[in-house]
Amino acid sequence: MSTPTSPARDSASNASHADCLFCRIARGEIASRKVYEDDEVFAFHDIDPKAPIHFMIVPKAHYENLYDAGSQPALLGRIFGLCGRLAREQGATDGFRVVVNNGRVGHQEVYHLHVHVLGGAEPLGMAMSRF
Repeated sequence: MSTPTSPARDSASNASHADCLFCRIARGEIASRKVYEDDEVFAFHDIDPKAPIHFMIVPKAHYENLYDAGSQPALLGRIFGLCGRLAREQGATDGFRVVVNNGRVGHQEVYHLHVHVLGGAEPLGMAMSRF
């Protein structure tokens, strides 16, 4: 069973938990526009939104990406289970998009698992640009 990423793990792209941007946001050390919080996850608005509604859901435990969190089905279910409810609460009442950038090839920029939720009043563009 996978556990949250260990700081001793040798990975050039992994910041230590103390320095991880999303860990710091989830701990309240860096200001954010919070959407939701519970014991396991934190959701907040993206600082560079790609749609009228654009927020992210992150686990509070540090997992670099889906490779690391893949053996945590309850946590992943919790995250994806919140997408619809939170999207609707934010105003995405006629659909939304969920994006997970995973690893270098997937254009992941912050190596802490995060799920983007995007929506708005009009259909989103079809192009898969970086999120």
